[in-house]
Amino acid sequence: MSGEPLELVVASANGDKVAEIVEIIGDELGGAVRLVARPSHVPDVEESEPTLEGNARVKARAVSAATGLGALADDSGLEVDALGGAPGVRSARYAGDGASYADNVAMLLGALTGVLDRRARFRTVAVARLGEGRELVCEGTVAGVIAPAPRGTRGFGYDPVFVPDGGDGRTFGEMEAAEKHAISARGRAFRALATLVKGELGR
Repeated sequence: MSGEPLELVVASANGDKVAEIVEIIGDELGGAVRLVARPSHVPDVEESEPTLEGNARVKARAVSAATGLGALADDSGLEVDALGGAPGVRSARYAGDGASYADNVAMLLGALTGVLDRRARFRTVAVARLGEGRELVCEGTVAGVIAPAPRGTRGFGYDPVFVPDGGDGRTFGEMEAAEKHAISARGRAFRALATLVKGELGR
């Protein structure tokens, strides 16, 4: 294999998510892969698939086709037992298209008013689209509970209300980034994916 690094475009348009992905696997990939920001001219990809894996594959394929490079993509969902697995694949749009993080959290807490069973899990499906249409897929999950009110200012999305198992009772919003990445669904999915990518490249 050539010693030149493989360029992979990080497909997400969410700057917070891109920063997390780079933090999680930048060192894991070493010199085998160079992560590239999604060019500004590449349009948003509609996440219209009914599954996390479907959305991740669609994003990876669209960005790869638009750039001529390989791509990394993921889709993540918060699945709450008492809500039948919602918001799930619609987590980023739970309070409607264009909803803010705070809007989604407020809607979630409203839906759980008076609910005692607050068990939930984050699930992430990560996809790497390499040359010749090869795709590698990994999934990560972390179980926990939904807090009654937001706590902490770190992270993004539902982090201030998600208390992961093994997190000493803190929300993701109260954790340092490295602590969160060590147990988060996205951290688990992308570390596993990085291992597969390096194996595919023979690095």
